[in-house]
Amino acid sequence: MDFNFTNWFDNLLTKVLNINTDVVYIPRTIILFSLLICLCLFVWWLGKKVLNYIIPKVTLKTKTLWDDIIFNKKVINSVSHLLPAILFNYYTPLLFSDFQFIVPFLAGITNIFIILVAIEIFSSLFNSATEILSKIERFKDKPLDSFSQLGKIIIYLIAGILIISILINKNPLFLLSGIGAMAAIILLIFKDSILGFVASIQLSGNNMVRVGDWVTVSKYGADGDVVEINLTTIKVQNFDKTITTIPTYAFISDSFTNWRGMEESEGRRIKRALNIKIDSIKFCSNEMLAQYGKYHLISNYIHEKQTEINSYNVKKSINKQELINGRHLTNIGVFRVYIEEYLKNSPTINNQMTCMVRQLPPTEFGVPIEVYAFSKNKDWAIYEANMADIFDHLFAATKNFELEIFERPSTGDFN
Repeated sequence: MDFNFTNWFDNLLTKVLNINTDVVYIPRTIILFSLLICLCLFVWWLGKKVLNYIIPKVTLKTKTLWDDIIFNKKVINSVSHLLPAILFNYYTPLLFSDFQFIVPFLAGITNIFIILVAIEIFSSLFNSATEILSKIERFKDKPLDSFSQLGKIIIYLIAGILIISILINKNPLFLLSGIGAMAAIILLIFKDSILGFVASIQLSGNNMVRVGDWVTVSKYGADGDVVEINLTTIKVQNFDKTITTIPTYAFISDSFTNWRGMEESEGRRIKRALNIKIDSIKFCSNEMLAQYGKYHLISNYIHEKQTEINSYNVKKSINKQELINGRHLTNIGVFRVYIEEYLKNSPTINNQMTCMVRQLPPTEFGVPIEVYAFSKNKDWAIYEANMADIFDHLFAATKNFELEIFERPSTGDFN
């Protein structure tokens, strides 16, 4: 014969305490309900202690890390919440057999509690999965947070439908049938999430941006490293340590610069010009060429070029009384060759990549002589120091070629 706890308790009240149970249904139910609450609290406390004692010991004995991450303290505590809820849900109909009208209410509250605990467990599992995958090399640069947040949104939607169905006492399929009519509202509410998810897939699929990339997004004033890619936003830590939050879909709809190509290449580009005053440009006299021949980097060039030009002028019977006649070297041309040789001999320049010095179209600021080369070291501080060293030398060297750097006059110049 099955044991009936209610009948046993009635007999206890009648025989031992001499109480007439026909008139004390409510006190009896309250006492039993209080005992059930105490039992549930004891089961919760015991389950929490046992699970927090046993599971960590088991996971520590394994060589893998994923079980330590999945069975974290938050998941264990959430599971311990389920045990008393299931116990309460099972015994409530028995305790309130004389008050059936309250059973659906208590069962609904318990089911909602179980759903909320399930949400907490699934959220923790998604967080754990993200943490595990982020430790795998091929997933480190993927937008894992976006997929984790999408999974959580799906869980929240399912839980929301179940909770509403419990509150209105309708089948969940009844609510699903009406979602079509609410599609426009749902799309409006989750617009950013939908756009962000689509953008995350495109960014990941096309390998456009990854965590750790240095990006520049001028529209949002962002210039720094990507530290987090979420479902709706991408966080960029600028070089001044401020954080700029940018909508994920902005990386699809707007333009941005990703410096990953530079970081993965063999050098970082140097592209800077010196503006030479036009009135300082002139043909080289014999005295100037003799002086330039003493410069180690271009001595061979001066000798070979002089021989070539003299041969040409003699062959063409050029009157060399005027420098404008025939072929002659110019100080800016020799200076350009000097810069090329200086860069080729610089230990900080990668000569396996493009390295050239070019003359750009003249402007109101003079004639730009642009250096286009690549620094071997890509570290920002060292790169800037190397580039400064090169241009320090070039600024100082212009006087040796009787050239002048253009700069706007200041008040002191006028005085």
